[in-house]
Amino acid sequence: METDDLELFVRVAQLRSLTAAGRDLRLTPAVVSSRLIRLEKKLGIRLLNRTTRQVDLTPDGDSFFLHCKKILESVDEAKSAISIKRDNPTGSLKVSAPVSFSRIYLGSAIAKFVERHPDVQLQLVSSDRFDDFFSEQIDLLIRVAELKDSNMVAKRIATSRRVFCASPDYLSKAGELKTPKDLHNHNCLLLRFPGSQQWRWTLTHPGGQPETLSLMGSMDSDNSEILTDWCLSGHGIAMKEVWEVAPYLKNGRLKEVLPDYPPVSYPISALYPHSQYLPARVRLFIDFLAEEFKGLPS
Repeated sequence: METDDLELFVRVAQLRSLTAAGRDLRLTPAVVSSRLIRLEKKLGIRLLNRTTRQVDLTPDGDSFFLHCKKILESVDEAKSAISIKRDNPTGSLKVSAPVSFSRIYLGSAIAKFVERHPDVQLQLVSSDRFDDFFSEQIDLLIRVAELKDSNMVAKRIATSRRVFCASPDYLSKAGELKTPKDLHNHNCLLLRFPGSQQWRWTLTHPGGQPETLSLMGSMDSDNSEILTDWCLSGHGIAMKEVWEVAPYLKNGRLKEVLPDYPPVSYPISALYPHSQYLPARVRLFIDFLAEEFKGLPS
């Protein structure tokens, strides 16, 4: 029995769709269907109940799915053990990271990593949302946030300082800010999506005491780069990572607001599930990023 067929079955079971699994594995629905039928014939059992809308596991299919995951994990572990000895990691690696961080830093870092390890096939998913490991089959999440999910292992790879900022044109019209309470009288540009907490800005007083403000504005987006564009265009105040807006602060297109009350700094972390075996290519990539991002602007 081919491990490729087991991988295909696991992906179909996870996505509950032949078409989605085929798209993910670059196979046509017809090829996916024929390989699954062949697998069921070899086993002599029905693994899936197919309908026009989705695919569901049979009781036998559910049991087989759990065993397949263990088998594939063991195969991956064996391959990783060999690749460590050869100092040559192999296999695929799917990484999800915020849009701006991907464009400014991670894209070039990935190119450098793959140049160093040419047998790794690396896929980058740029998203400001917390992707689902299970349905998206992601190996590693890179996130800039305070993390509270106990189902994840988080490895800090850098620290990200934030600033409140606005364009000089906006501030000349709306007025300068003297205290954090003044934020309530300004248009705050917010990053919003399911699970996002960035409508609540936490800042630090000169004595080190934190304060959290619930803020509102006339414009919000689930894309951090859109917020930067609005901020540059004079539409309001944004809370941004320093590495994201450093060039604009330097050339004067943006001005730091409330410098005596800076937002709290957040870790840049690499996350993976507690229960997941960590292949050598993932460990090497995390170590590589930690070294690569030592020089983030602060």
